[in-house]
Amino acid sequence: MHDEKSPLLADGAQLEKVATGATWAEGPVWVPQRRALRFSDIHTNRILEYSEQTGELTVFSDAAEYTNGRTLDLNGHVVECSHGRRAVQRDTAVGPGDTPAPRTLVDRFGAHRLNSPNDVVVASDGAIWFTDPAYGIKRDIEGHAGEEEYGDRYVFRLDEATGVLTPVVIDVEAPNGLAFSPDETLLYVADSSRSPADPDTTSTARPRGRAIHVYDVVEGRHAKNGRPLVEVSPGLPDGIRVDVEGRIWSSSLSGVQVFSPEGERLLDLPVPEKTANLCFGGDDGRTLYIVATSSVYRIATITRDASATAPVAPAP
Repeated sequence: MHDEKSPLLADGAQLEKVATGATWAEGPVWVPQRRALRFSDIHTNRILEYSEQTGELTVFSDAAEYTNGRTLDLNGHVVECSHGRRAVQRDTAVGPGDTPAPRTLVDRFGAHRLNSPNDVVVASDGAIWFTDPAYGIKRDIEGHAGEEEYGDRYVFRLDEATGVLTPVVIDVEAPNGLAFSPDETLLYVADSSRSPADPDTTSTARPRGRAIHVYDVVEGRHAKNGRPLVEVSPGLPDGIRVDVEGRIWSSSLSGVQVFSPEGERLLDLPVPEKTANLCFGGDDGRTLYIVATSSVYRIATITRDASATAPVAPAP
């Protein structure tokens, strides 16, 4: 399907540009208490917020240390990835009037610094799963120059209660966006290595992929039996979300593509700018917010995010 007349979209839904002024918009999350979309403008090292109530775009932080993907934890706090700090951090500033208060949760794998955590999800048991490609240490405009200290790019699971950090996916070249199926028995991981972290590299030794991979989640802790589900084209998959029916919503060069759990393409929603990421939000959770290069777009859908941390009710 290649237009806005899709059964996945609300009747009469139209794509709407609601804010602009970014340079590379990324990492959106809906913060219900603020009735706002919080997202990163990575290249200018800022965090921005779009208020659904006022329609205003404001600067939440102008010294953000190149944050990227983010989500909510089980307490409604923001868990986000910082390229600059090479860390995953929590920010409890989610109420009206709150100011930035990031606190590092993890920045090392054993004796080695992480690369540049990129995207993150929180499971229903509170464990934090995140991707760790190398974009923030290989591209000057996305972080600070550095080395891949542990020598690869993994997906990790952090058990906050014990502090144990475990690699759970090691076979994706550039793990980027990730999401769970509604029952958390499947983990989806986007591979963005079609666009390598070091754009000047001439090496052909490492893969160049653009598939969304799927893994069986065993005992809530292990990712097994990895296999490619679908290739995203044109471009590649970056941010992804899964809705309550198990459909995968992916960014692409052309806009947003939606796939069934079996990999069938259900919707191709064109967006005027190169799309990086997306999330569900709004008071009823059914508005799809899309961050695309310089702007924020939205469109009404008939579904919601499947995440255990997705907001259920409107803010008071």
